[in-house]
Amino acid sequence: MEILKNVDGGTLCLSVSGRLDNTTAPELEAHKEALTGITSLILDFTNLEYVSSAGLRVLLTFQKIMNKQGSMTIKNVSPDVMEIIDITGFSDILTIE
Repeated sequence: MEILKNVDGGTLCLSVSGRLDNTTAPELEAHKEALTGITSLILDFTNLEYVSSAGLRVLLTFQKIMNKQGSMTIKNVSPDVMEIIDITGFSDILTIE
């Protein structure tokens, strides 16, 4: 997995590529500290191939943090990843464009 980080004022964009699973989820979760002072979090999943329950847990953690200080949006989700998000019911709690 690769994560590209871009901060522009109060907006943090994390572009995630590869697989977000048990092995790589801690790498994304490590970016939790970067959320301090951020009012808009954008997760770009253009190149994300797969997300597991461990990855979904990190997304939920980020969503809880951002509910208190701003907003979180997930963009460019592939049909395969969207299917996982839909099946788990996460599409009801995440903002996906």
